[in-house]
Amino acid sequence: MSIYVGNLSYDVTEENLSTAFSEYGTVKLVKLPTDRETGKMRGFGFVEMSSDAEEAKAIDELEGAEWMGRTLTVNKARPRENRASSGSIGAGTRY
Repeated sequence: MSIYVGNLSYDVTEENLSTAFSEYGTVKLVKLPTDRETGKMRGFGFVEMSSDAEEAKAIDELEGAEWMGRTLTVNKARPRENRASSGSIGAGTRY
């Protein structure tokens, strides 16, 4: 399981996020996606912790919390959806 953390400050670092979540257990991984074109952070990230119980506790405690001047959105991460690249023909399209 992975935790989605949204509405992050653009100044946050992986270390900042890891420190904040370490209060709820052992942090295994932190990812802060960046924009491909600009290289700037996109305002959200993902955190993996060592157990489901630790992740549940972090979600319960941090959802809606004020951190670095922002109100966090914290919930279970959903699996990434497969999106067709632009310009491709969608399944079932007939010509």
